Amino acid sequence: MNKRRDHFLAWEYALFSAITLAILFACVCLGSVGIPFKEAMGTLAEGVKYLLGMEKAPEGFAGSILLSVRLPRVLCVALVGASLSLAGATMQGLLKNPLADGSTLGVSSGAALGAVIAIAFNITFPSLPFAGTMVMAVLFAFLSLTMILSLAYRLDYSLSTNTIILIGVIFSMFVSSLMSIIVTFAADRIQHITFWTMGSLSGATYSNAAVLGIAVLFFGGIIFGHARELNAFAVGEDNARHIGVDVKKVRLILLITVSGLIGVCVSIGGTIGFVGLVTPHMVRMLTGPNHRRLLPASFFGGASFLMLADLVARTLLNPRELPIGVVTSLVGAIVFVIIFYRKRKGM
Repeated sequence: MNKRRDHFLAWEYALFSAITLAILFACVCLGSVGIPFKEAMGTLAEGVKYLLGMEKAPEGFAGSILLSVRLPRVLCVALVGASLSLAGATMQGLLKNPLADGSTLGVSSGAALGAVIAIAFNITFPSLPFAGTMVMAVLFAFLSLTMILSLAYRLDYSLSTNTIILIGVIFSMFVSSLMSIIVTFAADRIQHITFWTMGSLSGATYSNAAVLGIAVLFFGGIIFGHARELNAFAVGEDNARHIGVDVKKVRLILLITVSGLIGVCVSIGGTIGFVGLVTPHMVRMLTGPNHRRLLPASFFGGASFLMLADLVARTLLNPRELPIGVVTSLVGAIVFVIIFYRKRKGM
């Protein structure tokens, strides 16, 4: 193989970035309220100049919709999609299992449980800049990881991937039962909880986007820094050990990193399925299995996929809005069946 193709090339970064930005601008301009493209671009330009201190804040109907509602939402959607896809690609390589993503560990379920508790019992933290939902979701994501790894370690000292996945599935079923019990005690908030568990970013703010951006930079940086180790895991744990990879240490670092990334996403956007499972499969057809190429492609692919899904959720049944998780599950289930069928047929 040409060594230049072992990593993402500059022109590929430029191409994927351009496509993602084009989709972002399209999603900002399009919605339940139509705004001409030229007017939308002018308003966004004024908004950038305002942030740079060059002009006053944009006024009027278009400015309030684009800059106060759509732009923060689309930014959050893009960052959540990129994060979930990156987490899925990491888990598939780490566990050497095409059905793996962050939710396989039960971490998404744990984060969702924490958020549901915060919503149901109105838990807030006045001293913190963000509501209790985020704190509880991230906290429960890490607690879930600790519990799952502890149980897996007691059953299998080598922490094999099959043991971790099995414990994760059992834990997810247990958490689902707990959430059902909590909902029965919070009947007055059942509509909010139900809509949130299906995934929604309708109330996203620039503060949410900032938190997601920081999470992507920190956790995503760790994941990208372990691309070589993920390639070794994909070949096999024994081969990874033979080339000097500390298998147990790297696995723990990546599991904790994925858990943190998923916890932040779930706390802001709710439970959004299939992004981390299907998107890496789709981009793998273009880039191949090398994680030095797969990870950046998954990052851009996840952002683009979820932005388009959110656009469909906002416009398909206008003026009503679908939960974004419903759209991703419908599309993801169909795509995943097609991929699974093609893989089985090729066996």
